[in-house]
Amino acid sequence: MTDSVTFDATSPRYTLPLLFQGQAQKEFFINEALFRLDALLHIAIEGEAAAPPASVDDGQAWLVGAGATGEWAGHDEALACRQGGQWLFVPPQEGLRVYDIAAAQERFFQTGWKKTQSVQEPNGGAVVDIEARAAVTQLVTALQVLGMLPGA
Repeated sequence: MTDSVTFDATSPRYTLPLLFQGQAQKEFFINEALFRLDALLHIAIEGEAAAPPASVDDGQAWLVGAGATGEWAGHDEALACRQGGQWLFVPPQEGLRVYDIAAAQERFFQTGWKKTQSVQEPNGGAVVDIEARAAVTQLVTALQVLGMLPGA
């Protein structure tokens, strides 16, 4: 199974299954909710890929890249989390942050995944003031992209 089960009653943001009165097999619903919470709390992704890795351990997660193939087909931009020997796909919500282990930086979802670019350091010379201003501008822009500073 590569897609999670569809539940009649779910939470609005991450579709955690809700229990209802007189429900049978509550453990199935509770376990599904716990798997999703385990995957999303303080999430760190291994990196971005368009195809599932050949070797994977439960608890690992990836950002599904554009043009996904195999078990990940149709899940572009989702988080693919390995839970219970299966893939759990979580569509990103506005404001979601993840730590990308491969890139050693945070990613931020705001109408698409964003990450900051490297900032050029001023290196002196006759134009140090111009270079310093450009470096500060790049830093401010990078912090705005991450949502750490408001946009202009």
